[in-house]
Amino acid sequence: MARSNYLFTSESVSEGHPDKVSDQISDAVVDLFLSKDPEARVACEALTTTQRVVLAGEIRCKGVYDNKSGWAPGALEEIEKAVRATVKRIGYEQKGFHWESFAFENYLHGQSAHIAQGVDESGNKDEGAGDQGIMFGFACDETPGLMPATLYYSHRILERMAADRHGRHVDFLEPDAKSQVTLAYENGMPVRATALVVSTQHAVGADQRKLRDYVKGVFADVLPDGWLPADEATFVNPTGLFEIGGPDGDAGLTGRKIIVDTYGGAAPHGGGAFSGKDPTKVDRSAAYISRYMAKNIVAAGLAKKCTIQLSYAIGIAEPLSLYVDTHGTGTVDEARLEAVLPKLLRLTPKGIRTHLGLNKPIYQPTASYGHFGREANGDFFSWERTDLVDALKQSI
Repeated sequence: MARSNYLFTSESVSEGHPDKVSDQISDAVVDLFLSKDPEARVACEALTTTQRVVLAGEIRCKGVYDNKSGWAPGALEEIEKAVRATVKRIGYEQKGFHWESFAFENYLHGQSAHIAQGVDESGNKDEGAGDQGIMFGFACDETPGLMPATLYYSHRILERMAADRHGRHVDFLEPDAKSQVTLAYENGMPVRATALVVSTQHAVGADQRKLRDYVKGVFADVLPDGWLPADEATFVNPTGLFEIGGPDGDAGLTGRKIIVDTYGGAAPHGGGAFSGKDPTKVDRSAAYISRYMAKNIVAAGLAKKCTIQLSYAIGIAEPLSLYVDTHGTGTVDEARLEAVLPKLLRLTPKGIRTHLGLNKPIYQPTASYGHFGREANGDFFSWERTDLVDALKQSI
């Protein structure tokens, strides 16, 4: 039997966290390539450390790179420009990591022909999945965006701090930060915070009392009225000074914050990262369509909580399995949902990309503050739309 009264915790990290810097750089490369060629293939990893950014991975992109002729004139310079622009936008102009002066190394190379032959469409062969794997989607009715409340508020705290930093409303914040929110649940719903944590990089010599008062003010603004915990359960930079941060304080890697990217630990994760991958990679696109299906099920009132799993084999178009779990909150049998969903949308890699409009340069905004539970603005975050609700209701 599911527990109804408990404590649960999720964390988030800011756009300036070294792993998130790497994610944003990788997705800047994805967006650059997709802007040149909607059918580009990209698997771009980034390493960030003290005054250095390194790219590695496999690519294919018309007008930019192919295995026969290599790099197009000016392509390498354009990639470096996109990487530096990403770091500049985040706000790194520090001695240990500066957008204008860090050493840059690019080890991207051509995609394996053996992978390409399994993925590419040809003759009567449909486009296959770019790899094997399992992907999960999740939704619940804890917040208006149908996301777990612990992660939702963890993200919102850091987004607010980043907005204040970029808007120069405060002068002591630096880009690197982490948050953590613990909520008490009663009858399965969040009712108050029992602990709040923020560790944020700050300017040299910053007034620590002023910093703590500011962060506590953000807590008060972001959380619902009456949710703040006791003062002794509120922790702001609990280790003391945090002047050295970002890639200078800790190396960053693409794909190392997958729980922050998804559901804050409230749902399973298949293990595959999103950032740096074009949408033929089902690690990304199938996770997006799984979230889309789960969110529409909850939005349609068919469940209060829903987990969906898809699985794929490399080179094979159709998923090997579809699993729906409404955690005892559903109004419809899960097997019925499993039968209906594939009739409403194609769950092949190409079908997913077409339904959600994924072959566009839309990915860098996903690489900080979560891939889910965000505003569905135009082409961005199309997997957050609830336009499947009516079809679901009519099919059940």
